[in-house]
Amino acid sequence: MKKQCTAKDGYDSYLWFLEAAEGGNAYAQFNLGRMFKSGDGVARDEARAFEWMIKAACQGLAYAQNHLGAMYYYGRGVDLNDYHAAYWFRAAARQGDASAQQNLGQMYKKGRGLVQSDELALGWFARAAEQGLASAQTLLGEAYLHGCGLARNYPMALAWFRKAALQNDASAQLQLGLMYKHARGVARSESQAVAWFKQAAAQDHPVAQRLIGVAYAEGLGVRAEPRRAFAWLLRAAEQDDADAQFNLGVMLATGKGVDQDEEQAYTWYRRAAEGGHALAQYNLGGLYARGRGVARDERRALEWYRKAAEQGTAHAQFNVAVMYANGHGVERDDVLAAAWYRSAAEQGDASAQNNLGAMYANGVGVEHDDVQAVDWYGKAAEQDHALAQFNLGGMYGSGRGVRRDPALSFMWLTLAAQAGDMAALSNRRRMALAMTPQAVADAQALARRWRDAHPRQPQQGNQVLD
Repeated sequence: MKKQCTAKDGYDSYLWFLEAAEGGNAYAQFNLGRMFKSGDGVARDEARAFEWMIKAACQGLAYAQNHLGAMYYYGRGVDLNDYHAAYWFRAAARQGDASAQQNLGQMYKKGRGLVQSDELALGWFARAAEQGLASAQTLLGEAYLHGCGLARNYPMALAWFRKAALQNDASAQLQLGLMYKHARGVARSESQAVAWFKQAAAQDHPVAQRLIGVAYAEGLGVRAEPRRAFAWLLRAAEQDDADAQFNLGVMLATGKGVDQDEEQAYTWYRRAAEGGHALAQYNLGGLYARGRGVARDERRALEWYRKAAEQGTAHAQFNVAVMYANGHGVERDDVLAAAWYRSAAEQGDASAQNNLGAMYANGVGVEHDDVQAVDWYGKAAEQDHALAQFNLGGMYGSGRGVRRDPALSFMWLTLAAQAGDMAALSNRRRMALAMTPQAVADAQALARRWRDAHPRQPQQGNQVLD
């Protein structure tokens, strides 16, 4: 039976290394430094680790120089110093130490202790990669993938990712899966993507675990199995992957593949939201606004909607505007309402465009401007927003902000009426009484042509994201 290592064995090693290190043996000094750094056989003491590591490094031992660079880089056992870190990484890299070459490349890439240079970073990554260092191969693959320091080249990215993936590098396995998923340098294959994701997930890579969850949720490359999707997403979520936490919230809130549980949905949305996930912040605001899974609280709803809005989420910007416009959870403020409507409207949110148009038409929160009202109503109407079509029809009918045009007014009212707007239906009937049969027929033909060019889009339910 193989002899097991004991604490005494570790201490004996320490005594042997100490004697040799004090005699000037660089390898012993390096190993002694590692023992103090990790607490192997001795009490962990990073300051003493530094003392022995620098002795070995000064004797030219590349391993020690690389470790010393890392100690300066992270401020372990010595004050953080990027310039000293770069110096020692370079000393080891020039001796051919692959890890030091990668570390020096990272210093160039991040501009820490050195002038930032993607090209020089790439050169050092390449040296390390050519020695077979899997993590450097992955970094080189990422450089080719994104075109950092060289021209984008998917086949080269694929080749380097594959080299690293075959060495079981989880990040490379993830990237290789993504290349199959998005058909970058290789034919699209969801099944191949999942196969690589599973290899990375077996090493507890949270993004890979989440992507497998999405695959099982949506039936991408595997048979759709919502409960397996939930299990994989849970593994990623427990590692604080915010997208996985959000996806769990979606599944629990909608009952998609699992029993609906809005309190648990709230829990996962909250964790993702606190990690800065904008859509989770938006959905969390919705739970507070409706009192689903948590007590109704409009102030909290506004708080979370605003967080998502400040990250550029258009629906959240719209909701913040509505709350300011109606004084829900906050004192009414039409100027802020108009500002948030504009933020959402400029991103193409049709409801925000309509409401901003109404604020211009009524001079609320902004100066009265019928031309601006028509412009914003038109943007929303072209997106098939029924209320905007009704409002635009009214502007054409009255000649406010635009030349009066009964035919276009009738057309827009017809489209709004077809969507179930009863006011539009009533107004259209009154207009028809004042129009000739031919004028009505021409306007109806305009509406048909518009509808043919803008088929109604089916409503999309909540989706698990990837």
